[in-house]
Amino acid sequence: MDESGFTRFFDPGQWLQPSRGPRYEQLARHIGAAIRNAALAAGTQLPPEREIAALADVSRVTVRKAIARLVDEGLVEQRRGSGSYVRDLGGEQKLEHMLSTLTSFTDYMRRRGIEPDSRVLSAGLFAPDPTEMVALGLGAGDTVARVRRLRTADGTPMAIEASSLPSDILPRPEEVGTSLYEVLGRYGRAPVRAMQRINACSIDDPDATLMGLPVGSAVLKIDRTGYLQSGRPIEFTTGLYRGDIYDFVAELRLEHRRR
Repeated sequence: MDESGFTRFFDPGQWLQPSRGPRYEQLARHIGAAIRNAALAAGTQLPPEREIAALADVSRVTVRKAIARLVDEGLVEQRRGSGSYVRDLGGEQKLEHMLSTLTSFTDYMRRRGIEPDSRVLSAGLFAPDPTEMVALGLGAGDTVARVRRLRTADGTPMAIEASSLPSDILPRPEEVGTSLYEVLGRYGRAPVRAMQRINACSIDDPDATLMGLPVGSAVLKIDRTGYLQSGRPIEFTTGLYRGDIYDFVAELRLEHRRR
């Protein structure tokens, strides 16, 4: 991309939208999308921070944070004394999802310049089953909201998620579309922490057909329980995620012991 190309690329009219989050996140999504669709070729040197800031009409701090996000995502590498370069992704790149932060599927994809969507497979209010009663602390006389969705990214099937919530937390499960957490957030009921258990399993029909995978393909099964600040469990989700696309990453720190 030449100088005139970068001028058009970084023009705020190409990427900045008032309702799509902080400017550095929007800028990072814009650059990241161009890298993934090869509009910015591997090896391309990005303009210096001061030039990007001038072209994009943002501060250098905003540019620095956007570049740092792209470095964390493995899309850009910084070479000391040389600048920032588009990395060679080497074909299809897996999506790395950090397990140390509670991020919704929708926010995670949007931050990477990927358009998320959901197809609701079923939704309604039901009597809780034994697993839901234990996970959510419900009694036999309570009611649970269930929403089962096929999650996609840029049209590619990524996961099947089945979520259960107490009916006082989600009284109208039919409201859930692309993002469950956006609906919960409107009512101040989004979880602030979660516990996850990850297992490998094989996928059978009809889920295999929905995901576009051969029957018996290996997938990642994740059971997640989400909690309010008070400690109340309000979400139990079981998801099947494509192992050929997803990598779940956890950062481990050495425990310091007293001597």
